[in-house]
Parts: sequence; C-alpha cells; structure tokens
Amino acid sequence: MSSVVSFKVRKEVKEKMERYRDRVNWAEELGRFVEERIRELEAEENIKRVVEELEKIPISAPKGFSANSVREDRDSN
Repeated sequence: MSSVVSFKVRKEVKEKMERYRDRVNWAEELGRFVEERIRELEAEENIKRVVEELEKIPISAPKGFSANSVREDRDSN
C-alpha cells in the first residue's frame, strides 16, 4: 500500500524537474531517497542504543594490566 506525500520546492527546481520528467521518474527517485534516509536514521538510532547499553556494562582491569600485557607481548617475540 502506498500513500501520497507532497513537499515544496523552489519554482526553478520544479521547472527543471519538468524539463527532465521524460528521463527521470521523480516519484521513484524521491521514494528511494526517503527510504534510504530512513534506513540511515534507523541505523544511527540503533548504534546509539547499542553504545548506551555498552556504556552500562562495568569494565575494569586490574592495575597494571595494560603495561603487563604489552610487556608479555614484547617478551614473547
């Protein structure tokens, strides 16, 4: 099922759209653009939610862990 959406553009843009209407299906182009933009926005929201959840997880390492890990790695080569 589909719905009609309308929006305003400057008069010059409308004239140019009409000039190229034989080469461009504007409804299809704009529909694809809107769908892609919605996917981008949903992805941003999902990433934000994941980051918020990850920030809730307490992460701690024993004091000196990083230095010891680097030293171990260097010594193993």
